Amino acid sequence: MRREAIPGRIRRVHRLYPYSALLVFCCVAPLFFASCENDPKVIEELTKRVELREEARTVESYLSQGGTIKAKLIAPLMYRYQRDTIMTEFPNTLHVDFYADSLKVDSWLFAKYGIYYDNLNKVFLRDSVVVINIEGDTLRTPELWWDQTSGKFYTDKPARLDGKDKHITGNQGLEATQDLKIIQFKYPTGPFNVKEGSMPQ
Repeated sequence: MRREAIPGRIRRVHRLYPYSALLVFCCVAPLFFASCENDPKVIEELTKRVELREEARTVESYLSQGGTIKAKLIAPLMYRYQRDTIMTEFPNTLHVDFYADSLKVDSWLFAKYGIYYDNLNKVFLRDSVVVINIEGDTLRTPELWWDQTSGKFYTDKPARLDGKDKHITGNQGLEATQDLKIIQFKYPTGPFNVKEGSMPQ
């Protein structure tokens, strides 16, 4: 009788075990998922992408277009990132010399920060951006885009141009050639010369 009773008990234990495991899982699983959902560090570790970063110091680079050198860039530090969009960052200032077709410098650019988007062929500049041309006209703005393909600057931030006979502020930005010879201000204010029969640019 005892031998028959023991297997019966064992069979009952085996029958109850799956239900016990399911009960434990139902109690523990919500706690696990809740802890992942509420912990930013866990989420960041699970979702962050691996990126490649190259570093270079004391950089001197020439930018060309159609086989012609258009600019020379100098920067103390450069990072190049391999992401969905390839980009090159200049976090510790940069200086650019822009060349005319005769390979003579016709304007200069300074900024504390810049980032070049390879796919767009554009450079975003910020923090004390200054552009000076050979005539001494000086453009200052907190942010500026440089379109390498068109050779133009543009911004929607306030920008100020100071020259020999002009002091103009574009309250909502401007668009200009990189030599600053053609500038179109948005809502300009300040003293400037206007030719008869023309509108201020």
